[in-house]
Amino acid sequence: MPGFGTELNWRPYVGAAIAVAAAAATGAAAVDTNSAWYRELPKPPWQPPSWVFPTVWTPLYATIAWSAGRTWNRASEPERRNLVVALTVNLTLNAAWSWSFFAARSPRAGLASNLLLDVSNLHVIRTVSRSDRRGTAALLPYAAWCWYATALSAAIVQHDRRP
Repeated sequence: MPGFGTELNWRPYVGAAIAVAAAAATGAAAVDTNSAWYRELPKPPWQPPSWVFPTVWTPLYATIAWSAGRTWNRASEPERRNLVVALTVNLTLNAAWSWSFFAARSPRAGLASNLLLDVSNLHVIRTVSRSDRRGTAALLPYAAWCWYATALSAAIVQHDRRP
């Protein structure tokens, strides 16, 4: 464990950044907010404009990578394995949301994906909390934004009358 007088291992930060960037790029490949399908979806009045999403996601992705790298440096070997599994599942679900909502053109699938991601976020937070409080705190805005996205998806599903 790094502490006073020990050297910090940067490799976990780099590995986490690569994993997070891969998830972000995979998810972004499915997003098309200019499509007629998306523009015609009934959205709640409290949905932010499209430009807000990448603006918010960029620092959120950075905090996920930072938290993962920091936690890795503080975790025991079994905790590291749990972190890798939890984060892999989480990033997969994160990217999958874009594909289930945008690529599949299914608000209902998007909502289901959001709910799975929310559960995964709680698991990642719990996993990180076993090793690092600051790493845990850094993940809270990510979880909050995903809960907000779940509420947006639910509102779209509620108002979407298409089959």
